[in-house]
Formats: sequence, C-alpha cells, structure tokens
Amino acid sequence: MNIAMRLSVVAACAAAMGIVSSAVAQDATDVRPTVAVMNFDNGAIGPSARDYDGLTRGIGGLLIVEMSKNPKIRVVERDQVQHVLDEHKLVATGQVTKETAVQVGKLLGARHMIFGGFVIDTKGNTRLVARSVNVETSQIEYVESVDGSQANLMTMINQLAGKLNSGLKFPDLPKPMRDASIESAKKVPFQAAMLYSRALAAADGGDRMGALDLLQKSLASFPDYEPAKLELRRLEK
Repeated sequence: MNIAMRLSVVAACAAAMGIVSSAVAQDATDVRPTVAVMNFDNGAIGPSARDYDGLTRGIGGLLIVEMSKNPKIRVVERDQVQHVLDEHKLVATGQVTKETAVQVGKLLGARHMIFGGFVIDTKGNTRLVARSVNVETSQIEYVESVDGSQANLMTMINQLAGKLNSGLKFPDLPKPMRDASIESAKKVPFQAAMLYSRALAAADGGDRMGALDLLQKSLASFPDYEPAKLELRRLEK
C-alpha cells in the first residue's frame, strides 16, 4: 500500500473510531487560527551533516515555542504532533510531503500545517525554509525563508516565526511581547539549542533519561533557556 493510500485509510479509520487529538477537544467558541508544526528536513552539507539530525525536531519544536507566544493563534503542542506521527507510523523515513502534512493536519484538527527544512554548510552558513499548507484546500499557502549563521539559530527561528505570522495574516503579536522575544533570542547560544534539539530526539526515541541529561546540559550552557525548562518540566511529570 503506497503512502497516499495508507494516509487515506488512517484518516478514515480515525474518523470512524472517533480518534481525536486533544488539540481538537477545544472550546467551541475558540475561533483562533490553529497551527501545527512538523519536523524539518536535514539538508546540511559536508561530512558532519548527520551531526545536525537533532535539529529536525529542534527547529520545529523551537518554532512552536516562538509561535505560541502569540495569544491570538492556537498552536498544537509538539508532543501531540509527534504522537500522531508515531501512532500511525507516518514519516518514519524520508521527507515530509504536502500530502502527509494535510493528513496529519486533519487528524490534529489544525487548519495550517507548517513543515520545511534547513541547510547548514561547512562554514556555518544557515538557511531555514518553511512551507505552510492549508489543510482545507490541500494547497501550499505560504513559503518563507531566513538566512543567517548557525551561531544565531535562535534569532533565525524568531525571525521565521514573525514572517510566518505576518505572511499567514495572523493577528500581530503585541509589540512589547515581540520586542522581548527578539531580545531573548539574541542571547541564546547555539550549543543550548543543539542540546535541546538532541533531547527532543532522545525523548521521541524513548530515551527519557538521556533526554533529561541533555536538557540539564542545555540549561547549564544557558540557564534562562525557556524551551529547555518547559521540556524538562514535561518529562519530569
């Protein structure tokens, strides 16, 4: 059975059995735009390319944190997205496609699905590319990219979140919150973001203790790193 057929069966079974993510179980009066972010594909170049595999989860997870700062949109939590991917064995290998993103969006009850990739060359030059597909129309609705340096990864993710928010015509983030978010991103060292990313990969792979250790190391390199604090609290429950 090919991927398209399998995804169709998954969606049909979910509907028939009433399988609904907690993302869908929301207040009926909540009319905010709903967004979900998938993993980003690793397009790093050079002999150390595989060293960046953790960022496939980390960039998506950090983008979720950044976009969630806007109280006027509803962003599906990363563990809910990962649960759907694991439960239905989607994107176990290979890159995320538009069709996969649409089917995952339907299972999550999200209208906008964001996915993409990153490139890091041997000199640390970095590009992030994000695509948003409208789940209702199954069409790519917006494409955005950000260029910068590996050392400034958090600033790039912050910029990408802002561009997506604007390009998708979501309500603006209040200026004080936007300014504070920009300043906060400038302070985060790449090592903290990389350790956080590897922690997500470990947690997704079932290595809870390894994930906890990596999160502690992330916070040791930057004690005020909020994404690592949030993930640490989640894993310690």
